[in-house]
Amino acid sequence: MVCDTEHRQRLHHALLGALDLRRRDVSGLTDRALREEASRVLAGIIAADRMLPPTADRQALLREIVDEAVGLGVLEPLLADPNITEIMVNRHDEIYVEREGRLSRQPGGFSSEEAVRAIIERIVSPLGRRIDESSPMVDARLADGSRINAVIPPVALRGASLTIRKFPEVRPGMDDLLRSGAFDASMGRFLSACVRSRKNLIVSGGTGTGKTTLLNILSNCIGEAERIVTIEDAAELRLDHQHLVALESRPANIEGRGRIEIRDLVRNALRMRPDRIIIGECRGSEAFDMLAAMNTGHEGSLTTLHANSPRDALARLETMILMAGMDLPLAVVREHIASSVDIIVQQARLSNGRRVVSSIVEITGIESGRIQTQEIYRYQSRPAPAFIGCGVMPECFLDEQGRSLLPMDLFSQHNRLPPHGCDDMSPHGEGMKADRAGYMSGALRQ
Repeated sequence: MVCDTEHRQRLHHALLGALDLRRRDVSGLTDRALREEASRVLAGIIAADRMLPPTADRQALLREIVDEAVGLGVLEPLLADPNITEIMVNRHDEIYVEREGRLSRQPGGFSSEEAVRAIIERIVSPLGRRIDESSPMVDARLADGSRINAVIPPVALRGASLTIRKFPEVRPGMDDLLRSGAFDASMGRFLSACVRSRKNLIVSGGTGTGKTTLLNILSNCIGEAERIVTIEDAAELRLDHQHLVALESRPANIEGRGRIEIRDLVRNALRMRPDRIIIGECRGSEAFDMLAAMNTGHEGSLTTLHANSPRDALARLETMILMAGMDLPLAVVREHIASSVDIIVQQARLSNGRRVVSSIVEITGIESGRIQTQEIYRYQSRPAPAFIGCGVMPECFLDEQGRSLLPMDLFSQHNRLPPHGCDDMSPHGEGMKADRAGYMSGALRQ
């Protein structure tokens, strides 16, 4: 902190008042010109101020206040730091960041609650969104693709809260995940084969386990001759594919009209002659339309969903289909799922911040009203961290004569992870020591 909060608040209000008097002059300025004008005005205010202590760093103070008045304030250096993957403003004077899967409190903060509210407004207004007491929550995106969620009182009891999930400049590839130990080479070859052979695949996991990162990497295994339609709530996928249509849902406008949901986009995508449909995340009634697409000529489609295990993922799919308002018996819903989904890839985040593929499961059909699965690969934490092939040939890779289309040794590997001073790496974190070397780079956050 270059100056105490009282001085910052006082100078911040003085700058806003001075700019407000020049409203007609500054309203048409570009961002760069507005910053220059604010810097010039504030320099004059600071020069004339008699209350600042002689030891105050006036240049740093000017930079901080201008950032807060016309930029993103203390968030500016955090957004510029490539090692930070998530920024969490709990209240104006309490900010946490995530680096390599670990949370830490950031020194400093905003000068006031009003400063946080002004920055939220500055982010969402150009996007045609609003945030006020009648609509106290909003999702938005920065120009670089970083995802924003903001909540203000009366919903946020401790003051305005802002969460930013940063959009990495360089997206990791399959080799990056292999080097980081997210899975082993056998699992990578199998997942690539699943995508190329048009298996319907779901990536399941909790928040921040790496679902979107893996989905993006797997999507890039799709052949160039195929037409892809991506559908997202907030655009995060970045596919290296020429024949691509990217769709994004839209909330209601200020008048409460114009909302376009994921389900609307899935239905529309079916009329766009897609070879593959990729949904960034299934979280509601669109699951029924997604599975219908998988089962009616759009094989090889991919999506993610939130669940803590493959069995939980199946239960969530059942729930989401029932949410679609379809008056279907549960047995029919399960038949629909079993005939549509081929593979579930389970992601987990270890307590040291590392993300791994904890299980790869094949859906083999339905028996006695229960969806049947068999595990192809799994991650074990004891006695030593390793990825293990379960020695089972996936039924979806058997030909009509029952012969395997993939080499059997692909499913019988036992690959220990290289030691990095971590005795135990359980997905649930029981007794696990911190990985001091840090397995997973910040780029693998999504």
